[in-house]
Amino acid sequence: MDKLAAMRAFLEIADQGSLTAAARVLGKSQPTMVRTLANLESELGVRLLRRTTRRLALTEEGQIYLHRARHILAEVTEAELALTASGSVPQGSMRITAPVAFGQWHIAPAITAFLSSYPQVQIDLLLLDRVVNLLEEGIDLAVRIGTLADSSMIATYVGTMRRVVCVSPERLKQLSTPDTPAALANQPCVNFYGLSPSHRWTFANKESVSVSGPLTTNQAITAVNACKQGVGFGQFFHYQVAEAVQEGSLQIVLQNHEPAPQPVNLIYTDTRFMTPRLRVLLTFMRERLRSELGALSAG
Repeated sequence: MDKLAAMRAFLEIADQGSLTAAARVLGKSQPTMVRTLANLESELGVRLLRRTTRRLALTEEGQIYLHRARHILAEVTEAELALTASGSVPQGSMRITAPVAFGQWHIAPAITAFLSSYPQVQIDLLLLDRVVNLLEEGIDLAVRIGTLADSSMIATYVGTMRRVVCVSPERLKQLSTPDTPAALANQPCVNFYGLSPSHRWTFANKESVSVSGPLTTNQAITAVNACKQGVGFGQFFHYQVAEAVQEGSLQIVLQNHEPAPQPVNLIYTDTRFMTPRLRVLLTFMRERLRSELGALSAG
């Protein structure tokens, strides 16, 4: 059995939701698709799909295999593209999206550097603090911070991001230094909706604390500036306060209670539709962000 062909068939069946639709996309007969799926399940020794009279549904094993197969096929496609497009000059347009602050501090400078090397590429950069549907909004590449829920997308891991609690040193002199997260319940806090929409801050071991204070905002920069001016404590992703911490206008507290760092990924659709320009951009962004996030973690 051609394992890669069987993976592609299974991937198409899962994406299309039916054997008939998958057969049509791949130019195969339905009996061929049925045999391919049966042979794959037989070789793996597990059931990948549950068949009902109305639809197909992935089993737990099928969900795991779908995720792994998608990444394997992505690697194969990238390897093929590296050979077939190695001599071509990237050109054309792309749409990129990232969180607002992260985009301003990390993605926009990277895009500017990329465009200086590839002047025939045009990029539409959308900085949004919401999860964007790549297919519906025509997005080629997205930056996501946090656990990914959508298995239909391909994720390239570039690093992790801490979640930290900060306060200005001057304000900390007036307030008692918190020894535990629970102590924040009695302290003035600045809440950033983009990180904590429910006014509950999370910490290690799934501990959460309900906080309150004089300011709640949907803009990270506004919340950071308020903390720098002594309004209260704030919880942020590390990149949002790294410069302020380095210059001494903010101080990190409760380091021993920080939750597990969140993964940072570059998200894109199935590599069957990846253009040479996107492949080049993905490689460029992957290496640059891994370097920057590695330096941020070390710092």
